[in-house]
Amino acid sequence: MSRYYSYLNTAKEVVSSYKGEIPLAVWLKQFFATRKQMGGRDRREVAAMIYQYYRLGNAVDAPFEERISIALFLCRQESGELLKLSKPEWNEQIAMPIKQKLALIGAFNLTNLFPFIGQVEDGIDKDSFCLSHLIQPDLFIRIRPKHEVIVKRKLQETGIGFIDLNNNCLSFSNATALDSILIIDKDIVIQDYASQQVASFLIPLKNSKNVWDCCAASGGKSILAVDVLGKINLTLSDVRPAIISNLRKRLDKAGINQNKVFSADITKPIAELTGEKFDLIICDAPCSGSGTWGRTPENLISFKKESINHYAQLQKKIVSNVIPYLTPKGYFLYITCSVYTAENEEVVSFILEKFPNLTLVRKQLIIGYEKRADTMYAALFSC
Repeated sequence: MSRYYSYLNTAKEVVSSYKGEIPLAVWLKQFFATRKQMGGRDRREVAAMIYQYYRLGNAVDAPFEERISIALFLCRQESGELLKLSKPEWNEQIAMPIKQKLALIGAFNLTNLFPFIGQVEDGIDKDSFCLSHLIQPDLFIRIRPKHEVIVKRKLQETGIGFIDLNNNCLSFSNATALDSILIIDKDIVIQDYASQQVASFLIPLKNSKNVWDCCAASGGKSILAVDVLGKINLTLSDVRPAIISNLRKRLDKAGINQNKVFSADITKPIAELTGEKFDLIICDAPCSGSGTWGRTPENLISFKKESINHYAQLQKKIVSNVIPYLTPKGYFLYITCSVYTAENEEVVSFILEKFPNLTLVRKQLIIGYEKRADTMYAALFSC
C-alpha cells in the first residue's frame, strides 16, 4: 500500500506544479531527472497516472484522489494494483466497455471533456471524439518506397506485432521500440495515420517540380512529398532557427537533397525568396494541435479559448504571404492538425475570398479517432 500512496503523492505533486508552459512530456523528463531514487517502473507508473489524470479533461469535478481512481478505471483495460487498493469494486470490472463504465461512475460530463466542443468541425462525431481521448493513441509508421519487404521481414523476425492498415501504413502499440530494429527516416518514417493520408492530395500533383514546404517543422511532410512526387527541387522554411539544423540532419538521413533551407517569419514579407515561384506550396500551418490532444492530453485542461482566434489569425497572415509565390498553374496545400472550424473551414473561406484566382480542388477532414490516431484537415487549391 505504501507504494500506491507514494505514486499518488508524486502524481499530485506534478499536477499541482505543472502549469502548462511547456509540453508535459518535457516537463516530466525534467521532473524525473531530479528524482534519481525513482526506478524505471516507478516513473512509468507515475507518468501513466498523470497522463490519465489529464485525459479526463474537465469532465470530472472531484478531489484529486477520486479523479485518479476514475481515470485509472476509464483509461485502462487490465486490473492493476493501484485501482485494486483504491476502488476494488471497479478494478473487478476493469474490462467492461467504456459506456458501461461511465454508467457506474455517474458524475461524468462527457461534453466537458474536450474544450469548446461546440466549435469543432461538423463532420466529427462529438461523443466518439471525446471518448477517444481516454485511450492512448497508437504508434504509426510509413514504410518508405522500396523498403516494404525488408521492413516487414525485420518485424516478423523480431516478433513485433503490428497491424497493416494500407499503403505501407503500419500501427503498433504506443510503447513499441523500433529504432533498434529499423532505420528511422531511411526505412520508415514515424508518422501518424492521418498525416499519411495527405499523400492522396499529392498523388495528382506529380508534375510539380519546384516545391516549398513553408512551415516545415521536423520535415515529415517534406519526406512524404519526395516519396510521392519523386525528384523535386525542395525548398524548406520554418520560423524557429533552432529547428533548421535538425531538419537538415533528418533530410540528409532520409537521402533527400534540399534546394534551400532557411528560417523566416512568414507572417511578414519574405526577403529570402525574392523572385522565386513554386509549382506547389505545402503549408502545414501552426495551429492549436487540437486533433492530436490524445497524445498531449494536458491541453484538454490548459487550452484557452482565445488561442483559437490567435491561431486562426496567424494562419490567415501566413497564407496571405505565401500564396503569391505560386506559379500561374500552381497548387497550394493547406493542412492543420486542428479540429476547430475557425482554423479549417473559415481559413478556406478566407483564402477563396482573398485570392479569387484560386479554385478549391478538394478538402477533407481526416478522421483518425476511429483508428486510435490523430484527426487532421487538408484543403488543396489550384491557380
